Amino acid sequence: MDKIQNAANYVSDTVKGATSTASKEANKEVAKDNSADISTRASAAKDAVGDKVDEKKHNTSADVNKETLKH
Repeated sequence: MDKIQNAANYVSDTVKGATSTASKEANKEVAKDNSADISTRASAAKDAVGDKVDEKKHNTSADVNKETLKH
């Protein structure tokens, strides 16, 4: 039963990590956009940092769940 739960968590965390990566990249592009106003760019930069933290958290969790499936 634990293996099924770990597999589900692995898939979920992998998807969440990919979503955070996509969001981070989109926010980075907005932050670099010279035609956007400064408050929009600053907000996007802040959001990109938060997305990077989420990305790392989800990817680490996915790796842990993947490792538990090997044993």
